[in-house]
Amino acid sequence: MPMWGQIIIRSLGALIILFLMTRILGKKQISQLSLFEYVLGITLGELAGFISTDIEAHYSYGLIALSVWFLVPFSVEWLTLKSKRLRNWFDGKGRVMIKGGKVMETNLLKERLTADELLEQLRGKSVFNVADVEFAVMETTGELSVLLKKDKQPLTASDLGARPSTEVEPQVVIMDGNFMDEPLVTIGVSQEWVEEELKTLGLAVEDVFLGQVDAYRQLYVDLYDDQKEVPAPAGKALLLTSIKKIQADLELFAEATRDKRAMAMYKRNAETMEQMIVKLTPVLRRNG
Repeated sequence: MPMWGQIIIRSLGALIILFLMTRILGKKQISQLSLFEYVLGITLGELAGFISTDIEAHYSYGLIALSVWFLVPFSVEWLTLKSKRLRNWFDGKGRVMIKGGKVMETNLLKERLTADELLEQLRGKSVFNVADVEFAVMETTGELSVLLKKDKQPLTASDLGARPSTEVEPQVVIMDGNFMDEPLVTIGVSQEWVEEELKTLGLAVEDVFLGQVDAYRQLYVDLYDDQKEVPAPAGKALLLTSIKKIQADLELFAEATRDKRAMAMYKRNAETMEQMIVKLTPVLRRNG
């Protein structure tokens, strides 16, 4: 076999083995690398490159080396799951960088982090004033976790005593011009309903690159043709209009009837609808 053929076969074999090893070692290898995992990734890549191109070396020797560099980290990872002491030794521990708005200079030196680098990481968290930080920890991955002081944290619904309803995840019902059956069932709409909504926009499913339906049964579409304008969804506005019409109808019924019991019922329900409109208006007028 010619040399280029051997290189192709060896490279494909190394690629498959390396891929399988990475899958077994877990996704953490590509998302949050510790120092140990960083060294492991570099070494496995180097070994895979050597056994792919070093024709003179026996292929099995390369596989043995790869196996050692796979089995040892795999065993270490299994042991660290069982022992916090080992986990701290291999992965390290988080270190406090800021406490009560004060920078811990000693810990900064231990992490070999300059003041400029600390400020850079804070800016990455949209924090520009060290005094606003209650607590900041340098994680084992090198990521800085920041807790702002209470008066500097964004206002939430719970701070106002409100109890917002649970958000329902929008579902992608069209992808690459094709309907997605499972999301359609999850959001509770039919393919025919989506097609009717597309017709009102003058579109066909083949025109849509991505289509989402939210909890308010609003269809958002992204087209292949980026030059074509698509009207904004009006589902929320229509729902608010319908509720207001019901409330107005109840008031008319109350004025039109001579039955006191019926009049009281209509007025009571009209007041209930008015309270509902007050609560729903901020939500139904919100974009998205």
